[in-house]
Amino acid sequence: MVRLSHLLASSLAVLGASAASAVVDLIPDNFDSVVLKSGKPALVEFFAPWCGHCKNLAPTYEKLAEAFTFAEDKVTIAKVDADAHRSLGQRFGVQGFPTLKWFDGKSDKPIEYNSGRDFESLEQFITDKTGLKAKVKKELPSNVQMLNDQSFKQEVGKDKDVLVAFTAPWCGHCKSLAPIWETLANDFQSEPTVLVAKVDAEAENAKALAQEQLIASYPTIKFFPKGSTEALPYNGDRSEKDFVDFLNEQAGTHRTVGGGLDIKAGTIDALDAVVAKFTGGETLAAVSEEAQKVAKDLKDTYAAYYVRVFNKIGASEDYAQKELKRLQGLLKKGGLAPAKVDDLVSRSNILRKFTATEQGKDEL
Repeated sequence: MVRLSHLLASSLAVLGASAASAVVDLIPDNFDSVVLKSGKPALVEFFAPWCGHCKNLAPTYEKLAEAFTFAEDKVTIAKVDADAHRSLGQRFGVQGFPTLKWFDGKSDKPIEYNSGRDFESLEQFITDKTGLKAKVKKELPSNVQMLNDQSFKQEVGKDKDVLVAFTAPWCGHCKSLAPIWETLANDFQSEPTVLVAKVDAEAENAKALAQEQLIASYPTIKFFPKGSTEALPYNGDRSEKDFVDFLNEQAGTHRTVGGGLDIKAGTIDALDAVVAKFTGGETLAAVSEEAQKVAKDLKDTYAAYYVRVFNKIGASEDYAQKELKRLQGLLKKGGLAPAKVDDLVSRSNILRKFTATEQGKDEL
């Protein structure tokens, strides 16, 4: 029985491109029509899934294909799994992996690419052959901090909770983790005491660190609490949500997938208990005095805000409802700096505690 997944994969290949890749996938059935008879030149990589050098080239080759997507009617960036389709490799004299060959789109006599395998060399080769210039998307600075033997000592065990992924350049699972790790770092970029980091465990300046941490497989993920060099191994699932939940639990943060704040951000349990007395019917004077006493002993950014709200309610009974509406309007309008958004969300969460209807919703 032919598996459905195999049929789908074959169908995508016949169409000429993987749904998740800008690189055209070639098989015996479509090679001639796409490469030899199209009248369009093509750079073709012959690779094997098990080949370490092929794995290293993969992200660069993908970037190359994306850079020339705008000119897909003028040039093709493609690849052949020559381990699965050995007939194609034999047909064009492929003896090692990866092998890159340039086809002019008119004949079956390619020239071999023998220059550098970095993006700049590959890009220049195609530009020289076609006159086309790549369009590279501007990459935003990464919020993942790379650590090595020296910088690891400067960051870990100090005033930050640090989540570290120990990786290797050739590791397929590490490459799968990389975009999730970038997104996770973006989610926590506004948390000054949380650091999402990475170590290239095979880099010369990090090998001693990898040995010290007993890294035996990749990726290995470890969490280092504030003030400690003793790691807590991470053995959970590897989705963005899994990592966000883990960091929230360990670091006491309240981030959500996407980098926002949850409904608990800014709130303080001890003061929420005082607010509950107020919404439950106790007099404002009594609970306001109690709130001042509780807040005085707390080292929390928003403790004083609870007291302020009590004072404002003393002057205007419906202050909490009106202020909550105002803050929600500002958030909806947008255009605010991330730190300002966090502050408005945190204050909104506190204000909801002061309204009996919203209190009921929280409890539900």
